[in-house]
Amino acid sequence: MSKNNKPLILVTNDDGMFAPGISRLVGIARHMGEVIVVAPNSPQSAKGHAVTLADPIRLNQVDVFDGIEAYECSGTPVDCVKLAKNILLKNRRIDLCVSGINHGSNASINILYSGTMSAAMEASIEGIDSIGFSLEDYAMDANFGPATPWIKSIMEHVLSNGLTDSKLLNVNIPHPSLGPIRGMKVCRQKAAGKKNLSKGLILGDKNFIG
Repeated sequence: MSKNNKPLILVTNDDGMFAPGISRLVGIARHMGEVIVVAPNSPQSAKGHAVTLADPIRLNQVDVFDGIEAYECSGTPVDCVKLAKNILLKNRRIDLCVSGINHGSNASINILYSGTMSAAMEASIEGIDSIGFSLEDYAMDANFGPATPWIKSIMEHVLSNGLTDSKLLNVNIPHPSLGPIRGMKVCRQKAAGKKNLSKGLILGDKNFIG
């Protein structure tokens, strides 16, 4: 919990500190609590759950988001979460970790490769309610507008109610060209027909289930 009794929210990603997706996610999170950002200093897509072993890892505080404490990390997305949990925020409770907004889908087996989802997964291993957000648009000028109220609603719900049977939520958002988002479908995350890996949310032309 934040020192000012507001939720403490860790924001990270795999696209780097200056990616449009993390800027939108910080903009949403800053109205819900105290936000700390720890993100890679370069794109780290498809790093999976890699950690840095031989090389030194460096954290540099940067002034990117007005009024938000932010640090660039020389390591992987998972390194970012480890350093945030065990160094920057040691002895503090992190109420929610959000990762993204990723440029591109992270459905099915892709969650095993995704730096976005691995960062969220690492936080969930630490017992932190965690959400990875991915938009099915690889363009740097991707339109996050239609998804913003849904992301806000999901984060608010998790902060208020917690995640019960799973600490990890994978949210995939359709390309805006497919039309308005009309609902959410809660599903079990699977990898190419194999075992369940986590819980997922698909936003699109669906009614809310679950």
